[in-house]
Amino acid sequence: MLRPRESEIRKDRDRIVNLSDGVFAIAITLLVLDIRAPDIPENMVESRLPGALLSLWPNYLGYILSFVGISAFWLIHHSIFRSIRGYDRILLYLNFLFLMVVAFVPFPTSLLGEYGAHQLPVAIYAATLAVGRLLLTAIHWYSARNDRLVDEPQDPATVRYFLIRGLTITAIFLISIVFSFYSVSVAISMWLVMLVVDAVVTRRRFR
Repeated sequence: MLRPRESEIRKDRDRIVNLSDGVFAIAITLLVLDIRAPDIPENMVESRLPGALLSLWPNYLGYILSFVGISAFWLIHHSIFRSIRGYDRILLYLNFLFLMVVAFVPFPTSLLGEYGAHQLPVAIYAATLAVGRLLLTAIHWYSARNDRLVDEPQDPATVRYFLIRGLTITAIFLISIVFSFYSVSVAISMWLVMLVVDAVVTRRRFR
């Protein structure tokens, strides 16, 4: 049976997890709001609707990229907090900063859908996900190095895996910003491949 203080810590941890899950749910729901039905006169729907739907492909792409990205963030966040028993002020602030980035993701997604052929929206999107992944990596690294915050000491190999993988993915997003000056398509392709691979690997390792 947990002592009163331990129960309080566990309850506080659950409040942070519940708040975080709520932010994830809202952010991932807002993504679809940027995909709007085409405005076509009733007598032209049959002839124009297929082309109008196809013209929305940048919005579809932004939705898929961000859905996969936020899903990967949630999987990792869930895995981290599954082993956390409590928190201090630093961990709390790191988590709030991370949630701020998650809540911001729909905005660069909208920019990407509207102006995805231009460099600046691509750079803003890449920078947003880079900061998000860096903060998520910092949350895991900080909590894993403080035994008082976790249920049991963390496996050093797992801590190194998270750190190296998180920094690598952050670097890839930042490198894609450089590539975007030369080819927006190459930069976006880097994200798509990396996000899918990262989501699959993360799910297999931490499910």
